[in-house]
Amino acid sequence: MARFENNLWLHRFAVVTALATLGLIGIGGLVTSHGVGMAVPDWPTTYGYNMFFFPISEWVGGVFYEHTHRLWASTVGLLVVALTRWLGGNTSRRPLAVVGIAEIAAGMCVLALWPHFKGMGFFLTGIGGVVLLAAMVPVKNQPANRALVNLGWLAFVLVQLQGLLGGLRVVLFKDQIGIVHGMIAQLFLLLLCLIAFATSQTWKRLEEWKDVRVSKAVRSGLSISLVLIFLQLVLGATMRHQHAGLAVPDFPLAYGKVWPPLDDVSLERINQQRVDSRDFKPITAFQIVLHLAHRIGASATVVAVALAVWRVRREMNPIPWLARMASLWLCVILCQAALGAATVWSNKAADITTVHVIAGAISLVLAGVLLAVTLRLHVLHESGVPLVQRSALGKLSMPSQPASAV
Repeated sequence: MARFENNLWLHRFAVVTALATLGLIGIGGLVTSHGVGMAVPDWPTTYGYNMFFFPISEWVGGVFYEHTHRLWASTVGLLVVALTRWLGGNTSRRPLAVVGIAEIAAGMCVLALWPHFKGMGFFLTGIGGVVLLAAMVPVKNQPANRALVNLGWLAFVLVQLQGLLGGLRVVLFKDQIGIVHGMIAQLFLLLLCLIAFATSQTWKRLEEWKDVRVSKAVRSGLSISLVLIFLQLVLGATMRHQHAGLAVPDFPLAYGKVWPPLDDVSLERINQQRVDSRDFKPITAFQIVLHLAHRIGASATVVAVALAVWRVRREMNPIPWLARMASLWLCVILCQAALGAATVWSNKAADITTVHVIAGAISLVLAGVLLAVTLRLHVLHESGVPLVQRSALGKLSMPSQPASAV
C-alpha cells in the first residue's frame, strides 16, 4: 500500500481543489456583481437542457456567468468527492457507497412525493450517483490521520450543501439563502486550504520549530482578526444580496456627513436624487446602516490585523517564512480596504467588486493558516516540555499572594 506521509500527489490535488474553489468564489462574485443570479430560472437544468449539454451558442449575457458558475461548481464537487476518497483511503469505500445509495434513494423519494421540488430530487440522485461511482474506484492507499479524514468528510458535506443551497436560491428566489450560500463558501475555501496545507511537507516540518514558544497574545490576536474578517465577509455578502453596495455612494463621508440622517424625510430625498438604475428598490435606513457597519468593521479589521502581524513578526523571527506570510496578509488586507473604497468610487464596477470579493477570501485563508500554524507550534512546544517543568513555569508565572496579616 502507498503510504499517506509520502503522497506528494495528494497534496498537489488538494491545492488544485482549493484553487478551483477560489475561482468558483470569483465567478460567484461576478454573478452577484452583474446582478444575474436569476439569469437561468430553472435548476439543475438550464432552460430545460441537461446543464452539461446546454448549447454554447446560448451562453450569452447573464446566462454566460450563471451557467459557467454552475459548471464550475459541478467540477469543484467532483474534485471534493475525489479528495474525500483519497484522504479516506481504502477505508472510505464502504461509507461512500452507503451515502451514495442513500442519496439516490432520497432523490427518488423527493421526485415521487414532492414534484414541486424536482430540482432537489434530480440533484440528490445525480450527486448520489457520483458518490457511488467514487466508492467503486479501487483506491489502495492508507488513510490519512483521523483529523484529516474528518476534515475531508466535512468538505464532502459542505460541497453538497453548497450545491443544494445554490439551487434552492434559484427555485425559491430567496436572498437569505444567497447570503448563507456566500458565507459557507468562504468557510469551505478555508477548510480546503487547511487540508492542502496539512498535507504539505511544510506542515510536517513544523516539528523542527517545536522549541519556538508562541505567546497567548499572538494566538489571541490571530483569532480576533480571523473572526473580524469573517464578520466582514458576512456583512459584505449581506450587502450584495440586499443591494446595499451603493446605499452610501460617497467615501470616506456618507452623504457628505460622518453619519447621515436616517429619518423618513432624508431617506425620501436620497431616493429622489438617485441615478443608479441597477438598484431599483428604494434605499432603506437598514441598508445605509449595514453599509456603514461594513466600513466601521473594515477599520477595526485593519487595526486588528496590523497588531497581529506586528506580534507575529516580533515573536516568530526564528521562522522567516511565517513572518513573510504575515506581511503578505497585511498587504492583502490593505489592498482589500483600498478595493472597498474603489468599489464605491467606481459606482460598484463589476470587475473591482469581484476582485474585492476574492481578496476578502484570500485574507480569510491567510488568517486561518497563520492561526493553524501557531496553534500547531503551541501544541508541539507544550508537548515537548516535561509536565513537571510546565507546572513549575506555571507557578512562576502566577502573581505572588499577599502575606497574611499577623
